[in-house]
Amino acid sequence: MIVYGKNVIREAVYASRPIFNMYVDQKFSDHKFLTFLEDKGVRIELVPKEKLNQLTNLQNHQGLVANVKDYETYALEDVVDQNLKQRFLILDGLEDPHNLGAILRTAEATKLSGIIMSKKGQVQLNATVAKVSSGAIEHVKVISVSNINQAIMNLQKYGVVVVGTDGNTELSYDDMPLDQSLAVVLGNEGVGIRPLVKNNCDLLVKIPMYGKINSLNVSVAAALMMYKML
Repeated sequence: MIVYGKNVIREAVYASRPIFNMYVDQKFSDHKFLTFLEDKGVRIELVPKEKLNQLTNLQNHQGLVANVKDYETYALEDVVDQNLKQRFLILDGLEDPHNLGAILRTAEATKLSGIIMSKKGQVQLNATVAKVSSGAIEHVKVISVSNINQAIMNLQKYGVVVVGTDGNTELSYDDMPLDQSLAVVLGNEGVGIRPLVKNNCDLLVKIPMYGKINSLNVSVAAALMMYKML
């Protein structure tokens, strides 16, 4: 997988992610970062900026592009533990990699137990997600499932309370049972949570809204819910 940017590559190195190729702009002037790579035993290849632009489709690579081992995902049963008070997010059909990257960044900051998402029908871990996450992708457990509804039922068997987000419900996020393990469901940027997924939740809550706009960007809503679960 191609990744780029200082923070992403720094965290990949710290996490001992295998780096197959490390391309650096031949005019790269951050000698401190080059020393960091050298000290960590990362072999670099100096290349023209045009090659980096080509590898990243003209993204903001900051003069650093690496070909690394793909990011791993987890199985639900390897992460959920009924002996712990855990906190999860369930993403139902998220499409924008920028939203997923931002969610990963907040998930790392709040020490979330894991993010649960479908293997298909939504954005997967990619270079854009990694860049926006600012390296947090290395530290958050992403749980890949074949079916979101089945994952919800499995969580419930472990005693996890599944909370859907719905602007039309009476309960607010203050009503979440914080003394129990929780999994908050966030839906697609355009249509929200699918009806069947919503029906399978244990309760539905809303984020209080006081202005004239009745919705939030999903990554902002996710951040509010993650901090509310602390």
